[in-house]
Amino acid sequence: MNVHTPKPTNAKPIDLASQNETTQMAAASKTVLDPRFYTTDFDKLDKTDVSGVREEWDTLIASMVSDPNKGHFKRNEAWDDIDLDSLDPALRAEFVDFLVASLTSEFSGCVLYKEMKRRGSNEDLKTLFSCMSRDEARHAGFINDSLKDFGIGVNLGFLTKAKKYTFFRPKFIFYATYLSEKIGYARYITIFRHLEKHPEKRFHPIFKWFKEWCNDEFSHGEAFSLLMRSDPKLLSGHNKLWIKFFLCAVYATMYVRDHARPEFHKALGIGIEDYDMRVFEITNEISKQCFPLVLDIDNPKFLKILRKLNAISVDMDQVRGKPGMVARLKRGKLLGASVVQFAQLYFMPSKKNVIPETSHMVPSW
Repeated sequence: MNVHTPKPTNAKPIDLASQNETTQMAAASKTVLDPRFYTTDFDKLDKTDVSGVREEWDTLIASMVSDPNKGHFKRNEAWDDIDLDSLDPALRAEFVDFLVASLTSEFSGCVLYKEMKRRGSNEDLKTLFSCMSRDEARHAGFINDSLKDFGIGVNLGFLTKAKKYTFFRPKFIFYATYLSEKIGYARYITIFRHLEKHPEKRFHPIFKWFKEWCNDEFSHGEAFSLLMRSDPKLLSGHNKLWIKFFLCAVYATMYVRDHARPEFHKALGIGIEDYDMRVFEITNEISKQCFPLVLDIDNPKFLKILRKLNAISVDMDQVRGKPGMVARLKRGKLLGASVVQFAQLYFMPSKKNVIPETSHMVPSW
């Protein structure tokens, strides 16, 4: 995520062509599945009051300030030398796409949190966002170093100028960031546990760093759980409709995006649908700490709809960017079909959840 400041009228145009191919890929991505940069209402955000969750908040922040992963994101003897060019071309392309998407997501969070700290006066939030921007910067830098090994690093400074920005109200930042961090934990820990059992499938050393990495994601999510619980209105009434919307959007996006990387998951020895369902199970269990509902992923309609959304996405890729009336009509038809399927996912009955008295949760998966 990121923030937007208006560009001066005499600003030089963004010269995308001057950047390497990987930076171009990160900056030019514009589909609904791509990681985005965000801005928000900083004044409203600054009014957040965590006094209602003070005890849990202070304990969590003290842990984050202590920086338990300091020194983790450095290479050591566990880092195996590997020639990325020796990978199958299809796997190489999908792995690079995975790294670039991950880097973009991590770096956008880094810049947004840094701006929240700079623009705010709320000491509770400034301390939180200082810790989060620190962590996300490490993550992004670690990924970028992996890309630079092969001469395809991303120009992060250029990325902040070239990416488009999306405005989200603070509560939407809370819902989206909470889910992003918790589902990120579930994704990383699922891959890490799988490769513990099948080390022969670890085709790149970066996966060895996923355990501590995902614990950062987990603690970030814990903070946003407390931010939401500090204002009960965010978890009740009509806001339950927004929570369900974000759950549907995040789960559907993940499913479709993962199916666009078949060679990546094949190399890991992971069935995409099985992997996604495991991630959804973990995320559902975790989100019960603050959400009043979870999606019913056991309902046969759930996977049926996700499969249809993926098929629509595949068809859309075939006509994306093509000129002519026929292509435009087909894109419009596919867009309409995706809206219908997403609506069916949204209106599928969810499971109610009674929010527990305390938010604290331990990453035990």
